Amino acid sequence: MPRALITGIGGFTGHYLARELEWAGYDVFGIVHGRHPMDSKQFAVDLCDRDQLADAVTTIQPEVVAHLAAISFVAHGDVEALYRINIIGTRNLLQSLANLTKPPRAVLLASSANIYGNAPVEIINEDVPPSPANDYAVSKLAMEQMAHLWLDRLPIVVTRPFNYTGVGQAPHFLLPKIVGHFQRGQNIIELGNIDVERDFSDVRTIAHIYAALLQQPPTGEVFNVCSGKVYSLKNILALMAEIAGYEIEAHVNPAFVRTNEIKRLQGDATRLREVLGSIDCIPLQETLRWMFESGSF
Repeated sequence: MPRALITGIGGFTGHYLARELEWAGYDVFGIVHGRHPMDSKQFAVDLCDRDQLADAVTTIQPEVVAHLAAISFVAHGDVEALYRINIIGTRNLLQSLANLTKPPRAVLLASSANIYGNAPVEIINEDVPPSPANDYAVSKLAMEQMAHLWLDRLPIVVTRPFNYTGVGQAPHFLLPKIVGHFQRGQNIIELGNIDVERDFSDVRTIAHIYAALLQQPPTGEVFNVCSGKVYSLKNILALMAEIAGYEIEAHVNPAFVRTNEIKRLQGDATRLREVLGSIDCIPLQETLRWMFESGSF
């Protein structure tokens, strides 16, 4: 049975991708950090510890790799850790994989649509020049550039996911926060920039796309992963009001307002569809209902 390695398997997306790869016939191994391994197929590794990481990779001998481990919260307070993990941690992984006697046949690196910043176009494809507006986005763009150094040794595919959500996402992210307020029957919610618009996907859709890209890796390519639809916070609150059966009042809390906030992110997934064919995107209303009925926030 071929082996798959998921870094960050204990994170939000890792669980869903592991299930997709198991369905595809892989023996799935994972790297976790800051928690105890769930079983013998998980390795507790600090990506910034090169020797520890190399030992784990050598033991696993993966055929395909999905690198999801990263600091993924845009407003993360420890900027030094953000750059160290997102860039140096990724470099250490690529070095370990390249040193294997038999390198993997596919390596997927999860970047972010945040690298586009406040783009000068309404709908963003992969040819739009990057213009990162925060440290998180800068770290992800730097990771992409660094990965170019390994293309002659590893079959790397880069994904730029736009916003996505689902059951299990941390409650400090926007949609879980909103859903949680409705679950608890609260009548007021404090938000930051309420005029933003985002392209939201379901985490299950993202995991399915990642697994498909690992099956037929287009080496050296970069792909937007998105639904192609944008929703304002007003749209989302209205959808949740329909699901929950009551409306909630939104207040702007200046403490939650981010400087250099990206106003609109809407993606174009044409390049992805050209490789994978049609993509069955789960509608946002269905995702929100799934989250609301889960009772997990």
